[in-house]
Amino acid sequence: MSCVIRSALQAGAPRVLALAAVVTTVGLLPWLSGRDPALSLLRARSAEQAPTPEALAAVRADLGLDAGPSRLLGGWLTRVLRGDLGVSWVSGAEVLPSVTAGLGVSLTLMGAALLVALVVGALLAAPVLLLGRATGGTVAAVLAALPEFLLSLVLLLTAGVWLGWAPTSGWAGPAHLVLPALALGIPAGALLGRLVADALPAVLDERWVELWRGAGTGRARITAAALRRVLPALMGQFGMVTVGLTGGAVAVETVFAVPGIGRTALGAATSQDLPLLQGCVLALLGLGLLVGTAAALVRRRLLGPALREAGLSLPQPLPHRIPVVVPLVLGTVLAGVIGWGLLRDPYAVDLAARLARPSAGHPLGADALGRDVLARLGHGAASTVGTAVAVTFLSGLIALVLGFVPQVSAGPADVANALPPVLTGLLVAAVTGPGSGAAALAVTLVSWPPLAAHAAALVEETRASRFLVAQRAIGAGPLWVWTRHVLPSVAGPVARHAVVRLPGIALALTSLGFLGLGAQPPSPEWGLLLDESADYVERAPVAALAPAVALAMLAALAVCLSPRGARPPRRGSLLRSVVAPRKARPDAAALV
Repeated sequence: MSCVIRSALQAGAPRVLALAAVVTTVGLLPWLSGRDPALSLLRARSAEQAPTPEALAAVRADLGLDAGPSRLLGGWLTRVLRGDLGVSWVSGAEVLPSVTAGLGVSLTLMGAALLVALVVGALLAAPVLLLGRATGGTVAAVLAALPEFLLSLVLLLTAGVWLGWAPTSGWAGPAHLVLPALALGIPAGALLGRLVADALPAVLDERWVELWRGAGTGRARITAAALRRVLPALMGQFGMVTVGLTGGAVAVETVFAVPGIGRTALGAATSQDLPLLQGCVLALLGLGLLVGTAAALVRRRLLGPALREAGLSLPQPLPHRIPVVVPLVLGTVLAGVIGWGLLRDPYAVDLAARLARPSAGHPLGADALGRDVLARLGHGAASTVGTAVAVTFLSGLIALVLGFVPQVSAGPADVANALPPVLTGLLVAAVTGPGSGAAALAVTLVSWPPLAAHAAALVEETRASRFLVAQRAIGAGPLWVWTRHVLPSVAGPVARHAVVRLPGIALALTSLGFLGLGAQPPSPEWGLLLDESADYVERAPVAALAPAVALAMLAALAVCLSPRGARPPRRGSLLRSVVAPRKARPDAAALV
């Protein structure tokens, strides 16, 4: 019993420390930012009072900003435990009512989006249940890769502005919930449907399904049993999808002017209203942890006795590949457009060509200042992709280091997985201010866990291989084994995995730029281009939609390059037979 408790403490300690580090960062935001909020708060409290040194010193003393970081953190934690989130530096109002009101709106939106996600996921998984075999899944994959902010703009322009099917902004009734819920729920539902559709064919090929059919069991009961067989192993992913709704809500609420907690947090970050930002981040973090815990409890409930008997893992998904010509065409078109744009000047202003239609001089038209859209698209891609390459390299390097110490990296990885890039971007922007460097740092902080998990699995497998046992037997030292055998065996696959994630990292950077947390004007960064183009889409649709089309193609390219399942163990590996021998597993029928 003591060994079990000790193991649980060892596994939980890194997670507790990582979570404590995040909470400490939130609590020390006023000190970490290095800004003096006394003048802003004095003007918010009393516009007539002169900002004398004595008045400013009194405000600092009232806020506790003249104290050291330890006293500042201790006082903040004490107030939080009492339910006091402080006073806004901008409006002078209490933070707690604003956070509570925004959280209520966001929870309503997320509930509607989750309902949309379940419907979309069921529709995408239905063909597999009806046909009993794998389908292409291309539609689900492309929808899952679309960023929420891009889908929000598409729905806003088509269903809202051009067709007039639903309101485009505000929060006055159920009708205002339709477009935001669709924008937030469709990508999440597509991902859920893709996960289930990928897992079901292999489950339906298992032995117990054949036995049940031979015994005359009805199709409906077999379908229900197969779903229950699939869901427990996917509940962790379902939880992560739901957590992702908190990050997506920031962009969706901003596009549709929904007064939720995501939009409130973004406004607090851009105005440097740190007490309000602290309250919003705490609420979003708590919501993410609550959702993750609920997903774990649901998984435990679905597994039942199987969890106590080593659980069930899903069989390897049946392979199905996207034709090579698809990513080849996408990559060629993107490279051609970017290369053409790089030959032009992205900053040349021609007021006579404002919002010009596509022509020989401006193949994709001109923006509101008369700047060539093709040039800005090409140079913006170079900036976005260049930053994404740097982030990918840093993420791979971090993963390679932490992959050799999985006991240490497990806790930070769990916390990083619970923090969407947008939430991390808000924290980083509050400390450093918005900019390309802040966006790169935010994405780096949350993009390394999948690579680290891959590296840890490769390290474990390589250490158990026969040739390393032979090397040790003939007297090879640990340094020789690690540098000449283990590291080369791990570095190559992890580097290839990191390259595959490059388009997804570029999309994350673009989303931060769209929200104003990344590159700033006049930079031609793609997210910033999309944000600027939303103001003139009706007058110059080609110029406005060009960045959106480029982002959609980048998302499709990310889908084509994404790995479809874990790499099978190498032939001859001792991992299956020595280090981790297969445990006896209960029959799948025991679950149902």
